[in-house]
Amino acid sequence: MAAGCERLVHPGVMEAAGRRRQRRFIGAMLAAPFLLVGGAVSLAAVRLGADMMLATIFCTFGLFWFVALLASSTGRLAVGGPLALAASGIGLAGLLSAAGGLASPVAVLALALPLEAYWIGGSRRWALWGLAASGVAVLCQFLFPAWPGAAAAAWHWLVPAAWAVTLVPRFGGFRRTSGESETQTEARLEDVIEAVVFRMARNGEVVETSGKARPILNLAPELLAGSGLFDRVHLADRLAYLTALADMREGAASRRLELRIRLPRTQAHTAGDNYRPFSLEFLAAGVEAEAGGFVAVLRENDEMVDMREALVAAREAAASAEVAKGRFLAAVSHELRTPLNAIIGFSDMLLNEMCGPFGNPRQKEYVGLVRDSGQHLLEVVTSILDVSRMEAGTYSAEPEPFRFVDAVEMCRAMMAGQAEAKRVELATHVAPDCGEINADRRAVQQILINLASNAIKFTPDGGKVAIGAQRVGSRLHFWVSDTGIGIAEEDLDKLGKPFMQIQNDYTRRFQGAGLGLSLVKGLVGLHEGTMTMESAPGQGTKVTISLPVGGPTKLHDKPVVLPMQPVQPAPAQAGVAEVKKEPGHGPFRKTA
Repeated sequence: MAAGCERLVHPGVMEAAGRRRQRRFIGAMLAAPFLLVGGAVSLAAVRLGADMMLATIFCTFGLFWFVALLASSTGRLAVGGPLALAASGIGLAGLLSAAGGLASPVAVLALALPLEAYWIGGSRRWALWGLAASGVAVLCQFLFPAWPGAAAAAWHWLVPAAWAVTLVPRFGGFRRTSGESETQTEARLEDVIEAVVFRMARNGEVVETSGKARPILNLAPELLAGSGLFDRVHLADRLAYLTALADMREGAASRRLELRIRLPRTQAHTAGDNYRPFSLEFLAAGVEAEAGGFVAVLRENDEMVDMREALVAAREAAASAEVAKGRFLAAVSHELRTPLNAIIGFSDMLLNEMCGPFGNPRQKEYVGLVRDSGQHLLEVVTSILDVSRMEAGTYSAEPEPFRFVDAVEMCRAMMAGQAEAKRVELATHVAPDCGEINADRRAVQQILINLASNAIKFTPDGGKVAIGAQRVGSRLHFWVSDTGIGIAEEDLDKLGKPFMQIQNDYTRRFQGAGLGLSLVKGLVGLHEGTMTMESAPGQGTKVTISLPVGGPTKLHDKPVVLPMQPVQPAPAQAGVAEVKKEPGHGPFRKTA
C-alpha cells in the first residue's frame, strides 16, 4: 500500500518528509471512503433508501478520491487538506446523527480526525486542525434532523473498531512521526554518504529513496519506488537479488551482492551497454526492521569498474601483440623463404652437376646435406606460418569434390622413399565405397602426409605403417596406424600443442618442430571433423580422423576463423580408456 501511494506522489516533491506527508495523505483519502460508507450502510441504509444510499456512496468516493487526485497532480495540500477535513467532518456528523448522538459508541470516531491529521502531518498544528474539525462535526450533528428510531446500540462499537484495526499496521508510522528529529538526522546522514539508501517494505518494494539517486544513478528517486529498482536490475542478476530478499525476510541480519543496474543513456554514452556494476547491501536495522522491512544501501562497484578497464587494456594489448606477431611472421616468411629457395635451387643445380662434375665425392655429399637442411628449414617455416594463420583465423579453405583414394595414393607416392630408406612397409587399405569427399584437397593431403611422416619416423626399421579408410553413413573415417614405439598415457596430454615434442631416448634422435599434430588438429577442425588417438608404449599408434563427406556446413569461400579448439573423440571402444585433455588441445585415447 505504501509503495503504491509512493508512486502517486508528485515528482516535484523531493524532500523526504514532504513525500512521506503526501504519501500518507493520499493513502488516507483512498481508504477513508470505505470506513465512512461502511458506517453509513450499517447505520442508515434502511432509513435512507436504495437511491439515496447509492448517491451517498458515489458522492463520498468521488469527493475523497478527487482530493487524492488533486494532491497527486499538484504536489500541494493547501487546497486538498481543508477539503479533506471538511468532508471528514461532515461525514462524522452524519454518522453521529444516524447513530443516536454522543451516547453512541460511534462518538469515539471524534478522536479519528486529530489522530489521522497528526499521523499525516507529523506536527501539533496538524493535530489541532484535526481536533477543530472534529469539534465542529460534533456540534454540527445537532443541526441534522433527528433520525426516526435513531438510538445507541452495542453493535455500534463495530464502526470505531473497524477504524481502530487500521491503526495496528500504522503504529510504527506514529512512532516515526513522534521521532521527527531522529528521521531528520538519518536523512542528513543519507545525504552525506556516497550511496543511495532505500527503505524497503517486507515484500521488497521500495518505500523511500534518498536524494543521492540523482547524482549516482542519474534517476529521480520516485522512479525507483515500488518495483522501480527491481525493474532496472539486469536479468542475469535478478535471481541473486531475489535470493537476498528471501534471506532477509527469513531473519538474516544482512546480505551483500554484486549486480548491474540499467541507467538512462546520456549524450556521452548514446550507444553500447548502459548497465553499470553496483554493490548492494541489505540491512535489518532501524525503524524498518521493527516494522518488518529493511534498509538497502547501493554503492558504485569501483573494483568491478577497475577490472573492466584492466580487461579493456588487456584486450587492446593482446590485439596489438597479435598484429605485431602477424607482421613479424610476414617478415620472417619473406626474409627466410627467398634465401632458402635460392639455397635449395642452387644445391639442386650442383647435385645435378649442371656446372661441371665434382672434383671430390665428399663435395657432392656436402651439397646434398645443404639441400636437405634447406628443405627441412623451409618446411618448418611453412608449418609455422600455417599454424599462425589458423590461430589468427586467416587460413583460406577451398572445398571441392575429389576422390579420396587419389589423395591416399599421392601420400603413398611421396612417403615411399622415406619408408624404403627405413625398410618400413607402407600399405594402404581403402574401401571401394569411399568414393568422393567434399573438402579442401590440399588440407586433406597435408593431414595424410603429416600423419604418415610421423608414423614412419617413429617406427623402427622393419616395421609397418598402414593407411586405411572406410565410409560410415555420411562420414568418412580414415586412419594411419604403425607398429612404432607408441606413446605413454602421461604424454598424450602434450600432443597437439604447437612446438611440443615427446622427449625420450628414441624420439630425441629425430628432427622436428613439433607442429605436425597441431596442424592436423587445426585442419580437422576446419572441416568440422573429429580426431582420436589410440596408443600404448611398444604397441604402436593409431590416429583416426572422421570428416563429413558432404563437407562442412559453412562454406569456406573466404578466410575463416580457425580457433585451435579440441576435436571431439570418437565413441570409446571396449578395452580402450579415454584420456582427459586440457581445454584447447584435443582429446585422445589410450589403449588399455
